[in-house]
Amino acid sequence: MLEKVIVGSEEWCSFPQLGIHAIKARVDSGAKTSALHAVNIVPFEKEGENWVKFDINPIQKNIKTVIHCQAPLVDKRVVKSSSGFREQRYVIRAETQVGETRWEVELTLTNRDSMGFRMLLGREAMSGRILVDPEQKYVLGQPTREKLHEYYDKGEEPKRGLRIGLLASNPSLYSNKRIMEAGEQRGHEMHFLSLKDCYMKLDANTPEIHYRGGRVLNDFDAVIPRIRPSMTFYGCALTRHFEALKVFCLNSSMAISQSRDKLYSLQLLLNNGVDIPTTGFANSPLDTNELIKMVGGSPLIVKLLEGTQGKGVVLAETKKAAESVINAFKSLNANILVQEFIKEANGKDLRLFVIDGKVVATIQREALPGEFRANIHLGGTASVIRATPDEKRIAVKAAKAMNLKVAGVDIIRSDKGPLLLEVNSSPGLEGIEGATNKDIAGEMIKAIEKNFKYKL
Repeated sequence: MLEKVIVGSEEWCSFPQLGIHAIKARVDSGAKTSALHAVNIVPFEKEGENWVKFDINPIQKNIKTVIHCQAPLVDKRVVKSSSGFREQRYVIRAETQVGETRWEVELTLTNRDSMGFRMLLGREAMSGRILVDPEQKYVLGQPTREKLHEYYDKGEEPKRGLRIGLLASNPSLYSNKRIMEAGEQRGHEMHFLSLKDCYMKLDANTPEIHYRGGRVLNDFDAVIPRIRPSMTFYGCALTRHFEALKVFCLNSSMAISQSRDKLYSLQLLLNNGVDIPTTGFANSPLDTNELIKMVGGSPLIVKLLEGTQGKGVVLAETKKAAESVINAFKSLNANILVQEFIKEANGKDLRLFVIDGKVVATIQREALPGEFRANIHLGGTASVIRATPDEKRIAVKAAKAMNLKVAGVDIIRSDKGPLLLEVNSSPGLEGIEGATNKDIAGEMIKAIEKNFKYKL
């Protein structure tokens, strides 16, 4: 029978495989799972297996000491914290050492900056191995200050490239993973900044952006905003605050904000000489018939102003269907656009990816049979196509009109020539990189380097 180790409510432990030689742990038999402090958590593939890399500050209140770790990914699961907050966490398995005893434990990765300990040892990891004496602490001893210096004080690392933050919501998305990889491959220090974990200090003398746990984010060279539509207001406010701190933002808050307003963006594009399908906008249901007539009658497209990725876009094939859809949307007080249907496009459109005033890649998106929306998210397929000089000119002109350094410009081919459908400020990379085999994420990083006149 295995002899159990007696420990106190607080102990020091280590994770030799991760390069963590000493970390203070809260021993808590009330917690089921064990948790390890981690930031900049990014999943990736290694030799066909799922892995995760992350950074850890092993000493509480010391953000200068950073250990870069990676481990095979065991699972992703929802964990409920002691405060009742539910969070999806990555799970790894690593060998831990407590005193002279070593064994393998499962660890969930989470930001524990706001907690008193970088490590929480839960009862699943203790089972059959540990007995807890809650009245005692550090039964197995503590490392001296000198020992901690020996473990972790390796001097200041020379600055590696630029310090770039990716301001987004989901580190697991293909686009976000690729941008992080591309920045690291070009020698930059990349940080994933979760939108919901950022908050601002508005102050005339010392404005700041803080991250969960109190970490101050003022020392970034550049930020790449990738803001999901539901977070537009808050994401633009954060981007605006970074701009006030003189941090270079690849797309500005103003550009993102106006690109999300479909009506305003169409007005901007028209004012800059970019052709669009004939479009109507009205507020009152009484204007329905006139609105339908205005865009050439049915069939026509009805679009929610706030819709994205093809959601909230309806094809009304008859006048009666158009009246029903328009009135249904208006009964919900939804803002809508009514647009002529370009039948000759046959469910196809072009996505031109513009970076820093240049078209870097083009794909043709084709809708599924029976579907008119060609969005990749809705099952549309992507293929490589050569854009005409006129189409490239329109895409560049549209991105410039919207003041976007990075833009996904959607164009449809009609009997009247190329017409612009939409300009996206956070275009996805998966479809276009997969079809063209081009390093679009790398081009985005190069646009930041160009701003700083940075050379590898």
